[in-house]
Amino acid sequence: MEQLFIDLEKKAVACPQRLVLPESFEPRTLQAANLVIERGAAKVILIGDKNEIVAKAKELGFNNIEKASFINPANAEELEPYAQLLQELRKKKGMTIEQARVTAADPLYLGCLLIKNGDADAQVAGAENTTGNVLRAAFQVLKTAPGVSAVSGAFIMLLPEGSPYGENGTMVFADCAVIPDPDASQLAQTAVLTEKTARDIAGIDPKVAMLSFSTKGSASHEKVDKVTEALRLAREMNPDMKIDGELQADAAIVPSVGASKAPGSDIAGKANVLVFPNLEVGNIAYKLVQRLAGATAVGPVLQGLGAPVNDLSRGCSPDDVYKTILLTCNQAISKKANN
Repeated sequence: MEQLFIDLEKKAVACPQRLVLPESFEPRTLQAANLVIERGAAKVILIGDKNEIVAKAKELGFNNIEKASFINPANAEELEPYAQLLQELRKKKGMTIEQARVTAADPLYLGCLLIKNGDADAQVAGAENTTGNVLRAAFQVLKTAPGVSAVSGAFIMLLPEGSPYGENGTMVFADCAVIPDPDASQLAQTAVLTEKTARDIAGIDPKVAMLSFSTKGSASHEKVDKVTEALRLAREMNPDMKIDGELQADAAIVPSVGASKAPGSDIAGKANVLVFPNLEVGNIAYKLVQRLAGATAVGPVLQGLGAPVNDLSRGCSPDDVYKTILLTCNQAISKKANN
């Protein structure tokens, strides 16, 4: 396991969070949950009938699952407080209590309702659900964090040993997962949220570059103007963050190019957090670095939700699930520390 996850596991074990895993019969999720319980990395909450889940787990050889907590949406008495909460949250949208009871029984929604009600801290799902379904439940129940209107997705990029880039080979890229074409305000929020992810989750001292095809006015275009306006807004949102732009990618990470193209910049040539101007660029960039440079891409870490909820790829491995759980628990720890 990479050093990053060794460190995240230590933090998680030292301060176990109440983690909902709504896909409670999914084999990879059960394997990861079994390890989480064994190592004490979280207090696991599974959704469904306890006897059925435990029987499924034992059939697969996972004997720690019975130590988890359980909530059964088929139990009307257990479900009712959460249905009442959901109806209250969605009544302006016309949701009736009957509709709320049906929706609250969906494990993705019930997990988020547990968090909203203060009975859990975080959720990980997506091994058998689409990203859209995972995020829809989170948006409708948890909404966004105070002061945030734009949720984004960051990837922690672990570069091969000996790489001269990033902080000890660690960089953070965003947004690579959520907003197709952010405006200046959304881009600024992404920068501020990614700086926090880099500090709290990746464990690096963030130096943020707002990327463009221009460096410090070398090109004139409305797309460049968007990045420079986002830089201004980001500095207003967090005057203490180390950030600069607009910078081309080489000017951001190569010291000699940074010194030539952006003399006097504290970030140029030293950036370890790259904020891309749109999703198209970010998604292509992280996948190219992953494949051509042999980097490990960890994420996406969803940023800006009202509570930590992270999405898995449906092609994930049990190790992927476990690592996403560690990231998510550390987000919850950081959230509590900053409240």
